[in-house]
Amino acid sequence: MLDRLAAECARLVAADHGRRLDGSLASLVELDEVCLALLADGPLAEDRLRLWWRLVGAYTGRVLVQAYGGTWIDHEGSLAVEVSGVKAFPFSTAHRVLSGEEGKSLASFGRALPVIIDRQSRVPGTPD
Repeated sequence: MLDRLAAECARLVAADHGRRLDGSLASLVELDEVCLALLADGPLAEDRLRLWWRLVGAYTGRVLVQAYGGTWIDHEGSLAVEVSGVKAFPFSTAHRVLSGEEGKSLASFGRALPVIIDRQSRVPGTPD
């Protein structure tokens, strides 16, 4: 189901926005641009928000799984991606981006994960 949604996201982005999503971390920059374009005329109507939330969340999660060797998990009733014991929430991030929350970015979310993993794996009290 999630792979199908991610593939549909890539298809719609290509068809409607002329951008190619190739499954790489860099493609999240493209998807950020699409999200900005979707919001250009104001907030999304509830049905469009729900549709794009599902598509963008599934695509972003699939990128994390592929880039970092993560797995999809259920975390307290929400889908998350777990990588090296760290849980990432692509659907939450997608909702925040698609709601126009200032400073939220799918690309930043993807790039931040290895930094968070590195910091959590360090022994407390050792310098950065």
